[in-house]
Amino acid sequence: MRKLFYNIGKLVQTESGELIRRRSGAEMADLNILEKAYMLTDEEKIAGFGYMSDLTEDKVRDMMADESIDVKDRMILPAFCDSHTHLVYAGSREIEFFDKLRGLSYSEIAARGGGILNSARLLHNTSEDDLLLQTISRANEIITSGTGAVEIKSGYGLSLEDELKMLRVARRIGEFTPLTVKTTFLGAHAVPERYIGRRSDYVNEIINEMIPVVASEELADFIDVFTEDGFFTVEDTDRILNAGMKYGLKPKVHANQMSYSGGVQVGVKYNAISVDHLEFTGEEEFKILNNSETMATLLPGTTQFLEMNYAPARKMIDYGLSVAIATNYNPGSCPSGDMRYMMFLGALKLKMTPQELINAVTINGAYAMGLEETHGTIAAGKTANFFITKPVPSIEYIPYAFTSPLVEKIYLNGKLWQNL
Repeated sequence: MRKLFYNIGKLVQTESGELIRRRSGAEMADLNILEKAYMLTDEEKIAGFGYMSDLTEDKVRDMMADESIDVKDRMILPAFCDSHTHLVYAGSREIEFFDKLRGLSYSEIAARGGGILNSARLLHNTSEDDLLLQTISRANEIITSGTGAVEIKSGYGLSLEDELKMLRVARRIGEFTPLTVKTTFLGAHAVPERYIGRRSDYVNEIINEMIPVVASEELADFIDVFTEDGFFTVEDTDRILNAGMKYGLKPKVHANQMSYSGGVQVGVKYNAISVDHLEFTGEEEFKILNNSETMATLLPGTTQFLEMNYAPARKMIDYGLSVAIATNYNPGSCPSGDMRYMMFLGALKLKMTPQELINAVTINGAYAMGLEETHGTIAAGKTANFFITKPVPSIEYIPYAFTSPLVEKIYLNGKLWQNL
């Protein structure tokens, strides 16, 4: 079915000509906007776009649109691309939130059996169908706020059986919802209770038992490691990423969240598609990232929730790096999948401009999931994932009015999502 969207006030993040794979450094200030525009979709794809002044009666007739939608001077933006979430989990961890407010650190909560291990126990005791229902609810929530593509990690299983359960649910989210879903095997999220004091033995289990099965069942696109003191070392990460790559799993790394962990260096060594968190990064990491194909993905919601120092985004961009922003939606350190709130934090705390923020949550987020050829911009041939805003005065309003409803309609795979 062909749809013509006309009277678009601003068509934001358009792309014509050469493919934009990502935007880096000063390029992150570039944002192509067509004012007074139209856009044509054909089934699941964008077929073309242009200025309303060029939309003659003959041209409309040649388009043979089955449906015409008057956008009424609203904006159209590509749907957000959230490249780092833990959307599949059971229950919640609000008690730990208040433990933290009473003065306990993230490490102290984990040492008491909280944190990731708490989520692992809850997940183990939850059936796959119940886990799916909980996750569908969160998936619908993020669609409502404008997200069209999402990466979902495992990592609350910490056993072969439960990691597979998580990854099956993540894959099913792509079947039960219109979201474009990429999945990541994160068995190395924490050392499970049965391996306390024997981390290397658990790494061996990940390499010898988990990775081969995950790969054989084609449940993951990426492999990830939480490289941090008290979790997994650079040497562990090196072994796991190397093993995963042999099975065709593209690397990602949880890097430099709590210290200068070496996660950036080992990620770039293996040409990771992204290194994520990055609160602790400096000149050495900037230089390594600048000479790589690896995306720097920032998670400001988690930084706020844990009351840490924010990643030096302004320095990163000024240095020439590519920066993406994602939610890290999870029960322990960011129980929110709202990309607009992450944009607000990106403006307030990371000192990013509106243009940089839109690039960070669209094309750069798409790149961090390997989706830059199909998502993240308005371009002929790309997937028709976009939303129509409510009346807003400017693109600056999008991160500014962070609790005001923004999305009037969202189209995913060319179809209107009806749950709004």
